[in-house]
Amino acid sequence: MFKSRYINFFAFIIISVTAVLYLINFVFDVKSESGIVENHTIPEGVLTFFRWASVFGLILYGIKKRSLTTWILVCLVIGATVGYDFPDVAVNLRVLSKIFLKMIKTIVGPLIFATLVYGIAGHSDIKQVGRMGWKSLLYFEVVTTIALFIGVAAINLFPVGMGIEAPAAMHEQITAAKPQTWQDIILHIFPENIAKSMAEGEVLQIVVFSVIFGIGLIMVPEKKRKPMVDFTQSLSEVMFKFTNIVMYFAPIGVGAAMAYTVGHMGLGILQNLFGLLFLLYGALIAFTLLVLLPIALIARIPLMPFIRAIKQPVSIAFATTSSEAALPRAMEAMESIGVPRKVVSFVMPMGYSFNLDGTTLYLSLASIFVAQAAGIDLSLGEQLIMVFTLMVTSKGVAGIPRASLVILMGTAASFNLPVWPIMAILGIDELMDMARTSINVIGNCLASAFIAKWEGEFDPNKEGGEEVFEAEPQKS
Repeated sequence: MFKSRYINFFAFIIISVTAVLYLINFVFDVKSESGIVENHTIPEGVLTFFRWASVFGLILYGIKKRSLTTWILVCLVIGATVGYDFPDVAVNLRVLSKIFLKMIKTIVGPLIFATLVYGIAGHSDIKQVGRMGWKSLLYFEVVTTIALFIGVAAINLFPVGMGIEAPAAMHEQITAAKPQTWQDIILHIFPENIAKSMAEGEVLQIVVFSVIFGIGLIMVPEKKRKPMVDFTQSLSEVMFKFTNIVMYFAPIGVGAAMAYTVGHMGLGILQNLFGLLFLLYGALIAFTLLVLLPIALIARIPLMPFIRAIKQPVSIAFATTSSEAALPRAMEAMESIGVPRKVVSFVMPMGYSFNLDGTTLYLSLASIFVAQAAGIDLSLGEQLIMVFTLMVTSKGVAGIPRASLVILMGTAASFNLPVWPIMAILGIDELMDMARTSINVIGNCLASAFIAKWEGEFDPNKEGGEEVFEAEPQKS
């Protein structure tokens, strides 16, 4: 007990001292006329020592806590510190985050197929499937439309794009997407080859195939349907166990992702784009408090169990900027608080294509920011047409980091907007992607709980199955 208290005390003291030193350093920094910040307070060597002492304290706390969530957060701090102090090393750590994302992506296709087909055919009630379908789509479209308007309102009330200049150098280039017609958008929804769709991570196409497959499975006789239903149930169980194994690599993967972000991007570009970054975070917080929280309260979803359940998938999404990386754990988390698997396996995969709250808000804000930066005055009608187009073309991009930038560039080409403001956004896109991806995950978790409540099948007293990560202690 003494040792445990000592570790907690040491970690608390060293982190507190480090925070105070940085606060003092921030308050007394002096900016010269040349624009270079000159430090006249705490020497950099002292800050470096305490910075790494804090990391050491967090590592000791993580060893004592023995929680996967704790280690993910600890590795986030370690990654940011490595990226700041050793950027050349940090950039080379990207391979570790890519390994993690590759392993996660091998899970997503089979998991969505298995859980969605089982969710549709497992209870053989096509009426309930149809009912959950229209309820989910209605919920998704209402919530994402509200997110869209919040983004439009935020960027018009605080036009942070006015007067912004393009950075002198960009860290990387992105290829403009070919402008899409409405026919192209519709055709892209339907798969021509399910194996190809899974290989390319086309979530929307996998969802469409799985829904049709599940409905077809309902229509065959019970004798022929049962083996396939049992197979999809077994496949989903196996993929969840597969996820358990992969997730033990999550702290290393997300720490490497954070190290790469800080190491290759640096901090200088944030001075010009801080307004956009701050506005996005503020708008997402407003959306959470004004939209998601009231929905949870109206539906009487138990808030504290819900928050405890989503903290791990949200932390994974925040670090990896990929909603897909958090999908398996998010589905398990919703089951653990009483959402039936048939509801989770139907609503959440659909939400990953139709309920991208954070992405929708970001695209509405960023698209108008591009026009402001270029000095182009768009009417409210033109703004709404552009952001509604973005909302439609963004369906199914939840699992792909930076896909929003490609979508944004393609739409900009359609509306004759310049490319350079988008290239400027690229400098801080990873920081913005963390926030919008986290909101995507929170929104989809809430959607599954809301639809379960609407269906009258939410049972907070129901056992949600065994804990995914045995190393993580149960919370009372």
